[in-house]
Amino acid sequence: MPEKPKLLITRRLRDAVQARAARDYQVVLNDDDRVFTRTELIEKCQHVDAVLPCHSEHFSADVIAEMPKRLKIIANHSVGVDHVDLGAAKKAGIVVTNTPDVLSDATAEIAMLCMLGAARRGAEGDAMVRAGKWDFWSPAFMVGRQVSGKRFGVLGMGRVGQVAAERARGFGMEIHYHNRKPLPDHLAKGAIFHDSIEDLFAQSDVLSLHCPSTPETKGIINSKTIAMLPDRAILVNTARGNLVDEDALVAALESGKLFAAGLDVFCSEPGGNPRISALDNVFLLPHIGSATEETRDAMGFRALDNLDAYFQGKEPGDRVA
Repeated sequence: MPEKPKLLITRRLRDAVQARAARDYQVVLNDDDRVFTRTELIEKCQHVDAVLPCHSEHFSADVIAEMPKRLKIIANHSVGVDHVDLGAAKKAGIVVTNTPDVLSDATAEIAMLCMLGAARRGAEGDAMVRAGKWDFWSPAFMVGRQVSGKRFGVLGMGRVGQVAAERARGFGMEIHYHNRKPLPDHLAKGAIFHDSIEDLFAQSDVLSLHCPSTPETKGIINSKTIAMLPDRAILVNTARGNLVDEDALVAALESGKLFAAGLDVFCSEPGGNPRISALDNVFLLPHIGSATEETRDAMGFRALDNLDAYFQGKEPGDRVA
């Protein structure tokens, strides 16, 4: 019987996922569930055939240059792959996969939570009640913005963006979007396409970010583009923190240009941005877009499906490099 491939799992996964991995592979676990340093990541990869990382492990070109020839595949436990230099991996002959589809519903749910939490001053109200400071009421008390009937702008109408748009339709919102190209009618479902971000932003009472992080999209939300939004718009980001220039965001929230923001992701993770956290008109979550029992199991199983296919001599279904 051939020896099982040796697999490094860089972070603590769900029990069912780790049990399946242990059944089919020689598994090396990170029992402390902490982020490896660059040196530790390189060292841990020296004696394995495959690695199953999360977005917390960064396979930059210089890290990939240190990978051993025996390492054949990086099977990411994420849909985003901006933490892996795909060109360097391809040049090194390392296959890279991700886990699309399975986290769309969970992330779209978080986008709705961020939108509603921002619009209805959820963080401010929660903090007030928890601190025992709710001692007043009047018709002018804690007045937020209603999203029903407003315009919901989607930047990046991929899998998650489409599900978020569907959820927003449940609030009677009018859907607008910008993509590299228009969706076919059966996917757009009446959503209005804009061929420029300028046109989209001008029509977005709520702007929800669902595009990947690329050199073109990094910092796409900045002082210039925020100025394109309607006054008192709401920004929602459940995609990647570096899509947003956080200094420009703070300025817009402080000035009132933006009514509020709902954020699940930040430029610095973990930890977030203290300047943003100090504001009342933000609803903040610690990057938990895909953090449901069902989705985290599905992500782990999808990563293992890709590994299984590769080691069975088949093309992994979710290959990105």
